[in-house]
Amino acid sequence: MRTAKRTRCMLLLMVCLCTPICGQEQPPQLLMGAAQCLVAKEFLLPSKAKTMIFGYLVDQKSYPGEKVLYLVSYAAPTRSNGFVFTIFLKEHDGQQSFSVTNNASFVLSRKDPEGVTFIGEPLGGIWTQEHLVSAIKQIEKLPRFTVSTQSLIIASPIKGCEAYTDPFHRH
Repeated sequence: MRTAKRTRCMLLLMVCLCTPICGQEQPPQLLMGAAQCLVAKEFLLPSKAKTMIFGYLVDQKSYPGEKVLYLVSYAAPTRSNGFVFTIFLKEHDGQQSFSVTNNASFVLSRKDPEGVTFIGEPLGGIWTQEHLVSAIKQIEKLPRFTVSTQSLIIASPIKGCEAYTDPFHRH
């Protein structure tokens, strides 16, 4: 009888210890690759924080024939502000490549009719802003992923990563 009670206690302890580890869904490879590209291109600068919070959405409708990843990096756990990025995705020889074409800082705002206020104008005009607002609103309804800042810093240059800020950018 005593061993059964001890076994139940041990099982309960294992469940309690495993829940925080197992309960957090792992970030998808697509998100990790895009975030690593953003760090490599210095759009996201690793801070003193040990983790960063991301949300994302893949869009295959807005740009016919193109696959676009909208990625949001939240500035704080409250998720009321952050950065949104437009990243075009391509596959070359089975490898994913990322082309950062836009970024903007935003604040979620009840005062703004759209619910999102940009800090500075994003590139591309009204159509682009509308798509960024739509993406942010959709991402707000999706799961968030907490990523270790250390896992975003890679020692070697990331392959298949380009940005509109690169000299001779092709997109």
